[in-house]
Amino acid sequence: MEPDADAGAATAVFTEHRELLFGIVYSMLGTVADTEDVLQETWLSWEARTHGAPIAHPRAYLVRVAINAAIARQGAIRRRRETYVGPWLPEPLATAPGPAAPDGAERALRAESVSLALMVVLESLTPAERAVFVLADVFGYTLAETAEMLGRTPAAVRQTARRARAHVRARRPKYRVDPAVHRQVTERFMAAVTGGDLEALIGLMAPEVALTCDGGGLAPAAGPRPMHGPDRIAAFLAGRAFRRSAGLAIGFRPVNGSPSALMERDGRVVGVLMLDLRPEDGAVTGVYAVTNPEKLTQLR
Repeated sequence: MEPDADAGAATAVFTEHRELLFGIVYSMLGTVADTEDVLQETWLSWEARTHGAPIAHPRAYLVRVAINAAIARQGAIRRRRETYVGPWLPEPLATAPGPAAPDGAERALRAESVSLALMVVLESLTPAERAVFVLADVFGYTLAETAEMLGRTPAAVRQTARRARAHVRARRPKYRVDPAVHRQVTERFMAAVTGGDLEALIGLMAPEVALTCDGGGLAPAAGPRPMHGPDRIAAFLAGRAFRRSAGLAIGFRPVNGSPSALMERDGRVVGVLMLDLRPEDGAVTGVYAVTNPEKLTQLR
């Protein structure tokens, strides 16, 4: 095959799998810039490898390179977060028609529904546990396929998967709330916030509710640590944070696979708020707000 034909074939194969790779790596890292860097590394490895003998299973090869590059990058990301101001949340990505997420991100995340709440839990896993959980439980690879991609034995991957699943299930409910119910609760929650209705707002929250607000030191936030309790959270949100009288317009759009509220001022997204609901009754157990402008560029 001529060199130009080789290059074209390599590009076509990589493009075919790019959205899958984006979804996997983003699930591992939680930021768009780091994900794009890993995809660039993966492309360079793939392009160089295609000059040799044909690769029998391109998808497995690409996923293996991408996941290992993501694991290698996690150490640097953790060190960067040590100097981050306040709580850190993953970068939100739109998962419905509207201002587009990066190429491939929208379809991959919509299909896999990696919610912000789940990604927060994944942050507490070891790199190996997170890789196994993302591949096997989020993207549906078998444990044998996962073992091959990670270069580990099936027995080792099975043990890692057991630990990861136990950890995730201890902190996340097994069943998801119906999206229509989730949207309704989100709209009622924001109506109470913007209307300053403390009683209604408190009534929507479970006693164990927590608010995590990521401003990155660049925008208003709830403080250096998550805030707990319906009364405190209601007073903060309705009293200071997201009042419509402050010139904010409220819109609703799925973000990271979950119904979310977007705050806009002068046509610019200045915050996104997502709720975690208790499956049995729809009570709000988690409130996640991102106001760091550097994390909102994909929503504009």
